[in-house]
Amino acid sequence: MTLKWGLMGGTFDPIHLGHLRCAQEVLEMFSLDQVIFVPSANPPLKTWHDLTAFKHREAMVRLAIDGNPLFSCSNIEEKREGKSYTIDTIRYFQETHGKELLLHFILGQDAFLEIQKWKDWKRLLTLCHFVIMTEPETEPEDLMDSVLPAVFAAQFRFNRAVDGFIGPSGYALFFRQVTLFDIHSTDIRRRLREGMSIRYLVPDSVRKYIGDHVLYTAS
Repeated sequence: MTLKWGLMGGTFDPIHLGHLRCAQEVLEMFSLDQVIFVPSANPPLKTWHDLTAFKHREAMVRLAIDGNPLFSCSNIEEKREGKSYTIDTIRYFQETHGKELLLHFILGQDAFLEIQKWKDWKRLLTLCHFVIMTEPETEPEDLMDSVLPAVFAAQFRFNRAVDGFIGPSGYALFFRQVTLFDIHSTDIRRRLREGMSIRYLVPDSVRKYIGDHVLYTAS
């Protein structure tokens, strides 16, 4: 039996309601069996001093998804030494679960705009399905043309039946609009440093955890 899983990576520093809502909508769009949140332990495009300790970020993710049986969390990137590369994480899940696993890697439009900075990005985009969550009035064809080199983009052909661009390996790039809350982890951290409330931006359990562990304060 095919396992249809979504992977949502990120620093989740902290996880917020926008992450959760987007994951829920993608899960429903593609009839996924579950979405696995994968906190990055050592992201190559960030520096250590910019990140809250992994144990706190993982704990907040687990608190945020508690109660949703279709959400889970993996600490695989914390267990693996070195930089946290998405291509290694995808390969780990595929090698662990075999051919019955059909992965959909979920990322935001901003992340897709920087895809050429990711390790082995050309190979990466052919390993599994990619779901790019787009902003309103964004045209998928424009993103393909502006983000990917023309020679590489030409390998992906739009398929109306699946509403996606199918690549040479048979996997597709799906561009989907979701309910994008204007919530950003950077802004949440700023609010906390300035002593402002983050109520209704993060789950209450996460807000309590942040307070209990005195995270993101000016000190």
